[in-house]
Amino acid sequence: MTPEPASDNSEQSSLLNGVVDLHVHTIHSDGQLAPAELARRAFVRGYAVLGLTDHVDQSNLSSALAAALAASRALSGHIGLTLLAGVELTHVPPAQIDAMVQSARDLGAHFVVVHGESPVEPVAPGTNMAALKAGADILAHPGLLTEAEASLAAEKGVFLELSARGGHGFGNGLVANLARKYGAGLLVNSDAHAPGDLMTPDFQKTVALGAGLSLAEYGSVMTAAFKLAEKFNRTRASSL
Repeated sequence: MTPEPASDNSEQSSLLNGVVDLHVHTIHSDGQLAPAELARRAFVRGYAVLGLTDHVDQSNLSSALAAALAASRALSGHIGLTLLAGVELTHVPPAQIDAMVQSARDLGAHFVVVHGESPVEPVAPGTNMAALKAGADILAHPGLLTEAEASLAAEKGVFLELSARGGHGFGNGLVANLARKYGAGLLVNSDAHAPGDLMTPDFQKTVALGAGLSLAEYGSVMTAAFKLAEKFNRTRASSL
């Protein structure tokens, strides 16, 4: 994916080395920065694609997504990277996830993330499977992923996250192994809540290699990440 042109042509993220990060938070949930500052800091870190995914449930889906969509519309073309508007369905009861995924899409989300069964949070059992059955785009930090879940992720085309966030990433090795076994897609995301959480290209690679991926596998992951972001960007463009 070619990043959106910046006002200053010198401010162009490198396609070959740029970070694709489809899981970050802003002041519209529990993040520290407004979207514009987060995007600027991400660009300086070497980002090519940034996906806003504030925490939502039924109470704030509309407002949080509206803020992300407004930021994407206002900032695109001025920040040197592609800015996408998504949401992260967080601690939503498993039985309600399917309807919430559809609601997010109906409201114009470019993509939908579900907060998976992290080993460091009391996420309801069954959340991973419900997210996969619902066809969410990304299952974040799925924790102790099962073989059945990995197989379904591959079947449904749901990408599994290798998390750069402390604690959430404890299951990265397991997730990488099962994704390899069943052919599920992988992404390396920051789950950034603060400026220091944003990745550099080298750190994104380190997270992947630390999860057990080879350099060749990491290259394939990044190629797939750009293709996925390009798909989401077509959704963004069609809504303008």
